[in-house]
Amino acid sequence: MKLSTRGRYGLKAMYQLAIHYGEGPIPLKNIADAQNLSENYLEQLFSSLRKNGLLNSVRGAQGGYMLARSPRDITVGSILRTLEGNLAPADCVIDGEYDCENEENCVTKLVWMRIRDSIDEVVDSITLQDMLDEYEYMKRKNKI
Repeated sequence: MKLSTRGRYGLKAMYQLAIHYGEGPIPLKNIADAQNLSENYLEQLFSSLRKNGLLNSVRGAQGGYMLARSPRDITVGSILRTLEGNLAPADCVIDGEYDCENEENCVTKLVWMRIRDSIDEVVDSITLQDMLDEYEYMKRKNKI
């Protein structure tokens, strides 16, 4: 499975907002510049993240974006699913969305189910706070 730029860039931008959590709204330009991302593209991603309750936006001269919840309460999985959709490796293991006529005799469905479950377990166990903590650990260890 390979994530698109939507998932990769969206996660980077959300991490950038986590760094500034509690400081009020951060202008889109600052987020884009800090992560070397396109402002226009980021605006599209933030629209989806805002609609799904992961971001709040404030209009005006002092406006920008901020996390809707604490970094401890936002998982990588919630961000990726918002931007990428279901993370299942095959349509046949997306619950309720696909009927396969070979399901009874399919030898690969078990593989796809295990991959799906493993991906879900990993992305749902990592929060933005975990990413912040890891960066702090790396800074101390490597004296970044």
